[in-house]
Amino acid sequence: MTYVLHYAPDNASLIIRAALEHIGVPYSSTLVDRAARAQRSAEYLALNPNGLIPVLETPHGPLFETGAILLWLGDTHGGLGPAPDDAARVDYLKWLFFTANTLHPALRMMFYPDKYIASGATDALRQGLHDQITLALEQLEAIAATQPAWFGAPSPTALDFYIGGCLRWCALYPTNTDRSWFDLAQYPALGALCRHLETLPCTTALQISEGLGDTPFSAPNYPNPPEGSAT
Repeated sequence: MTYVLHYAPDNASLIIRAALEHIGVPYSSTLVDRAARAQRSAEYLALNPNGLIPVLETPHGPLFETGAILLWLGDTHGGLGPAPDDAARVDYLKWLFFTANTLHPALRMMFYPDKYIASGATDALRQGLHDQITLALEQLEAIAATQPAWFGAPSPTALDFYIGGCLRWCALYPTNTDRSWFDLAQYPALGALCRHLETLPCTTALQISEGLGDTPFSAPNYPNPPEGSAT
């Protein structure tokens, strides 16, 4: 079967779309209309009971969780990171799952603090999250600066796509809040990674399908998608 990506513009599904486009496997995409809360519909919850985006339908059943989808695609098709018998896989996997388990959840809490804490304490929560995210980015910057073959290299990996998406979201979301805590220029190796991603054919596909503009990672603007909305 052709894979089916259940997506919303500028959600975590863009990372999976980038990976699918990069490895060149056939897939179709189905919009999850967030404005209509389609992610909470019975049909979508049958695919992902957590009601989160993305889901990738495969011949073996639906896959959810961004890190799990990326790992499965890489192991199934190659081209997204070190192979299981590659000594570099140890380092690659720990930073891929650091991103999935530490950085990405911190961003989610920052975007939706009311889901995690009383409304009167959201500013304090966001300040703590800014510090946590900054520390995570400093760690990733130090890794990228060493120029490993699996991060920020000419041949991108799933980790590159994941970090590119996270950096994009740091610059844009949540809307109408202070953005001064984040400046991509403070992370030159990660900035170079973002600019390299923008030269790839898979990014062109993202720009067309999700309306991400000319510099979606290094100097992002809010999306103007042909269908659906980011929130």
